[in-house]
Amino acid sequence: MRLSLTLAIVAAILQVSPAYAQFGSGIVYDPTQSAHAIEQISQGQQIFTNSIRLAENAIATYNLAHAMSLAPQILYQPFLSPSTYWMALNQAANTYGNSRQWTASVNTGVGVTIGYQQATIPRTGQINGYGNLSTLGQQQIAAQGASVDLSDSVTTSNMQTLGTIRANSEQRQADINALISASQSSDPAQHTEMAALQRINKAMILLIQEQQEANQINQAVALQQIVGQKVQQDNLKSLFVTANGYQQNFDAATPQQTSAGTNWAFHY
Repeated sequence: MRLSLTLAIVAAILQVSPAYAQFGSGIVYDPTQSAHAIEQISQGQQIFTNSIRLAENAIATYNLAHAMSLAPQILYQPFLSPSTYWMALNQAANTYGNSRQWTASVNTGVGVTIGYQQATIPRTGQINGYGNLSTLGQQQIAAQGASVDLSDSVTTSNMQTLGTIRANSEQRQADINALISASQSSDPAQHTEMAALQRINKAMILLIQEQQEANQINQAVALQQIVGQKVQQDNLKSLFVTANGYQQNFDAATPQQTSAGTNWAFHY
């Protein structure tokens, strides 16, 4: 009976998988548990490294805030030249009572047509006998009349454009001063990233508006030059017409081959 029990115990021991290594202290080495322990140590080291980085970033942020708090206050003082918004045009003497509205219109862009008409010679209708002129004569008169009409239209339009820009210039300068004040403020809320981006956005809008006004002024100048060129072209064309009929008119109106004709040609 005892022999059978002993054999059974030995058989059970033989069926158990033996350990890979055994040290004199009685500790058995298990590769599975060792790999798990190494992984935990690696994770712990990574967490420690991240903690160090977070601490370094916190220290750097603190140092920056401390440096900004110690920055010279002159950085927050405005460096501004005197206001550069469009100054209102000085009121004219208004000697004959016809210049006040013109001055007011170029300052505000309002009442331009009335102001221009009061300060200039009124436009007249077609001259007497226009319908009895030849086709060439009508073309010359009509061209000169068109130059007057177009010039009046361009001038009043330019006055309205410049007057509107001048009227809006004070509000524009107020917006610019507000941006400068916020940019140079010592308030920490004005130095956040979102606040800076918003000021940049407003500044870009102001630049776009000023560029539009510059384009309007350039357009006004271009139109004025076009009308001036038209007047010059009309005068040049009239000279060609006059020169074309000069010889025929001269032959008909001037005595030829006589002393009287010579005396007339060289009279003073």
